[in-house]
Amino acid sequence: MAEKKKKERNSKKKVKKENKELSLEEISKEEIKKQNKILKNFFILIGVFILIIAILIIGFNSAKNFEYRGLDFSVEKYGDLIFYKILFPLKYKDKTTGKIISTDYVMRIRNDPRKLEKEIPFEGEILLLKNMVINQTGSFNCDGDGVIAIANLLRLNAFGIKIIRDENATCDELGRYTFVQIQSGNKSSIEQVGPSCYNLNINNCEILKVTERFMIEYFVEVNKLLKK
Repeated sequence: MAEKKKKERNSKKKVKKENKELSLEEISKEEIKKQNKILKNFFILIGVFILIIAILIIGFNSAKNFEYRGLDFSVEKYGDLIFYKILFPLKYKDKTTGKIISTDYVMRIRNDPRKLEKEIPFEGEILLLKNMVINQTGSFNCDGDGVIAIANLLRLNAFGIKIIRDENATCDELGRYTFVQIQSGNKSSIEQVGPSCYNLNINNCEILKVTERFMIEYFVEVNKLLKK
């Protein structure tokens, strides 16, 4: 009898031991599952973080560079001043060596071309001619914007255009030269009034906006010509 009870006790101990070992194994598996889940979530978070950073970088770069009507603009900031830069691939003949030199000519404007299109109406089309006459009716100092506007227009000579100022000139109905008339208007706008004649109407001292709007139209046509 005593022997039988002893065997039963040993049998119960063995069962308990086996149950205990099984329980530890199950706990170990659960722990591995939890760790794997934590690692999985960690890598997901890392992936999301990298994706966010990539989106921010792309967004930042796209904010600094954009394409508008075939022109590639880059935004430059100098303190409180913002400029919109365009590069034009130009070729010219060196006067000393006679060699053809290729270079990138830089043009900068102060206003976002995308906004100018909405703010300053343009009626007509640009005809590229080798000569341009600029006439100005009235004074448009406008805290220095008038001087900058005229200086910007004169820089169009980089495209092989001869530019002069002649207060006695008028629109040439035969289209032998481009005529640009800068004058006051009830609304800032640009209108074509001849074969290559344009009235740049200035309201509320927006001479810089109007002249830059005209220049952008000019840039678009020059860019088309350079790509041919």
